[in-house]
Amino acid sequence: MLYKLTIGALLVLLLSGCYAGKETEPQAGARPGAIEAHLRFLASDELEGRDTGSRGHQIAANYIASQFQVLGLKPAGDNGSYFQQVPLRSARLQQESVKLSFRRGDNAWSLSYPQQFFSGASVSQTDIALSAPLVFVSYGLVSEEFGLDDYAGLDVSGKIVVQLAGLPASLPSEERAYLGSIKGKLAAERGAVGVITIHTPVQEKTRPYANSLLYLNTPRLAWLDANGEPGAADNKLKAGAYLHPEAAARLFEQEQQSLTDIFLMLDADQHPRGFALASEASLSASSSHQQISSPNVIAVLEGSDPTLKNEYVVITAHSDHIGFSNDLRADDKINNGAMDNAAGMAILLETARMFSELSVKPQRSILFVVVTAEEKGLLGADYFATHPTRPLASLVANVNLDMPVLLYPFADLIAFGADHSTLGEVVAAAAAKEGIALSADPMPEQAIFTRSDHFTLVKQGVPAVFLMTGFTSKDPEQDGAKIWGSFFAKHYHKSSDDIASLSREYGPVRYDAGAVFADINFNIALDIANNAQRPLWKADSFFNKVFGKEYNRQ
Repeated sequence: MLYKLTIGALLVLLLSGCYAGKETEPQAGARPGAIEAHLRFLASDELEGRDTGSRGHQIAANYIASQFQVLGLKPAGDNGSYFQQVPLRSARLQQESVKLSFRRGDNAWSLSYPQQFFSGASVSQTDIALSAPLVFVSYGLVSEEFGLDDYAGLDVSGKIVVQLAGLPASLPSEERAYLGSIKGKLAAERGAVGVITIHTPVQEKTRPYANSLLYLNTPRLAWLDANGEPGAADNKLKAGAYLHPEAAARLFEQEQQSLTDIFLMLDADQHPRGFALASEASLSASSSHQQISSPNVIAVLEGSDPTLKNEYVVITAHSDHIGFSNDLRADDKINNGAMDNAAGMAILLETARMFSELSVKPQRSILFVVVTAEEKGLLGADYFATHPTRPLASLVANVNLDMPVLLYPFADLIAFGADHSTLGEVVAAAAAKEGIALSADPMPEQAIFTRSDHFTLVKQGVPAVFLMTGFTSKDPEQDGAKIWGSFFAKHYHKSSDDIASLSREYGPVRYDAGAVFADINFNIALDIANNAQRPLWKADSFFNKVFGKEYNRQ
């Protein structure tokens, strides 16, 4: 406790200089020095990777709350505090307990864990033992909008579905990401009791099977409802496993199609049809459970309009990262998370500073929501979205800050979600003000739209935008696409996502680019806050049809 208070008090004193220095008038625009100061602290070794529920993450949360207090922002968490405590269940798989076997007639065989398959912990049960017939369901997708029904003509009730990892490349980027995120839900709704996913050659190019093995000991978390039960878990699915393609091939021997034939169809952009398999699977595993708590940090700048101040522009960023590394190849065991997401947090704090120093406050209120457990499945954001500290209908839009790659002076942005609502015009104007262009999603296979906190609010009907630094650099000597790709391949979720390592490889972190990024997000939020009309989902948007509300549809 003394250590936390000492660091917190020291940093407040040090960084209050950023807010109460020699200047008496607010400085126009974001300040690179302030972004650097925040980023250096949040990505420091002393915070030990900011893992959800850890001491290091609590220090980060205390620091963020202290900065909100310095800025004069009002608490908007629970019980008049800056904190919204998120009750969580942490489930850890007992590695030696995991067994997976198959039977076809008189032939039975077992797979080797984790070389041929891996599984995850169960947040619902400590012990799982499941045996059921298998049904191949292609990608496992259902969408009337896109004419997809991989379950057509198939009876999967009480059975384990076998599905291909990934999604058809023909689907639009953001819709594709959403459909991929509900594959388990679609299986459960049709009575399936388990899911086996097959790794494909396409997936191997973007997410190698071997990379997943680095996270075998990572616990699985779920937030708990008032009854102490997992609030977002689907208890109808009892178990799941992920198969290496070489191990999966045997399941398709003497079937309607071999797995090789199915993979050839994928290469030709064809969509395989599902069919019942002649095999059944038996999967067993044990998990240990622990209850923990981790805070969201929430503050509000009250709007100036007597009516519109009761509506909120929500600015989000996640404060957690993944803690200590399990990679035995690395000497440095701390995953500092400099770009992911100390950079986003630093920009949120500087954005909050700019709002707090406005001589004329925005008409709508600005709600700053710093969420925990993003790396565990967007859990802090999902808890806030289902337990909002302000009425859900009063949340008019979300601007999300996650992993801006500040390693080159970016010349373009990718604005996820912008085309689905009237936020698109706001984003384009704010980017153009800084001389920044907008570009299409360059990596649709990564399903980025569903992998950050804004998506939990999208599912509650709130229009949202999430900006990513684009692949074009203002500096002709720096290839933005190459740097971004290199960072993602070599440093994302690794101990080398720290300031020193990144600076050695790419040159000094571009805090000036961070200031540009902050200015754009600030102007997006300010425009939303001062516009008499709240943002609306576009009539033809897929997400409007799925999640839109009567009060925010065109």
